[in-house]
Amino acid sequence: MKELEKNYNPAEIEGKIYQKWLDKKYFHAEPNPDKKPFTIVMPPPNITGQLHMGHALDNTMQDILIRYKRMQGYEALWQPGTDHAAIATEVKVIESLKKQGIDKEDLGRDGFLEKCWDWRKEYGGRIINQLHKMGSSADWDRERFTMDEGCSEAVQEVFIRLYEKGYIYKGSRIINWCPVCQTSISDAEVEHVDQDGFFWHINYPVAGEEGSFVEIATTRPETLLGDTAVAVNPEDERYTNLVGKMLELPLTGRTIPVIADSYVDKEFGTGCVKITPAHDPNDFEVGKRHNLPELTIMNDDATISLPGSRYDGMERYEARKAIVEDLKEL
Repeated sequence: MKELEKNYNPAEIEGKIYQKWLDKKYFHAEPNPDKKPFTIVMPPPNITGQLHMGHALDNTMQDILIRYKRMQGYEALWQPGTDHAAIATEVKVIESLKKQGIDKEDLGRDGFLEKCWDWRKEYGGRIINQLHKMGSSADWDRERFTMDEGCSEAVQEVFIRLYEKGYIYKGSRIINWCPVCQTSISDAEVEHVDQDGFFWHINYPVAGEEGSFVEIATTRPETLLGDTAVAVNPEDERYTNLVGKMLELPLTGRTIPVIADSYVDKEFGTGCVKITPAHDPNDFEVGKRHNLPELTIMNDDATISLPGSRYDGMERYEARKAIVEDLKEL
């Protein structure tokens, strides 16, 4: 007879018990006309690494609830899976390749995709093992991955149906865009950091009024190429007489209107704000209110897109220097 150990050793006990549960298929659910269904879809953890304490807490709460429903007599399904988290996973895979001295571009699309699937096998498996260690009572016979063929087809089918019903449509919106990865990024994945900047003050001539200017201050002078208005506060008496007039936009040969909008802070800068609806979220909203055109002046890689202009094709910071020098000459 084996002597009882003084201290509890979970490694010896819990693995055997959990394997017994799996072998007996205690967590497996099937449609049952004699039982009410109850389902929880596990929010799929990303395959970018491993589970953290937040996952442990969240999955413990789900596990408690699904076990409780089983005991109440429901046909209870806890649907498990993992998420591809494409952008974050791409970054992780690229970092891993760099450590091996491999450049993503040298692999080509198919070669890089193969590396991503290798990553999924390693880290997706690690996450599932961690969930097993926690004793999660999910139906592992139904484990899915968000890039599985069936899941991809389902997403496409639902997307098309919603589009056909008019619930999904194409419209212009300001998004977070990474010019390095060349992809959009969710608001939830963006960390805002305040940085010390520099204000360039620029005179915009009033059209038809020799020697008359409107002074604006900006931290991004290169975006003036996409300006479609200058806004002032409607209660700012300094500029009441300018509202409705046209300004000559430097370096472009275009004229833009002066508009009145309460978005403008009279005390900030000069009280005159250049409005670039395609490149600033606040300007975008102002543009919508005043039906301003949205002029995109950058390519996906953040180079200037302005055919016929000497700035066309310049990297944005290179264009900034060139524009500042040209403005000085004017």
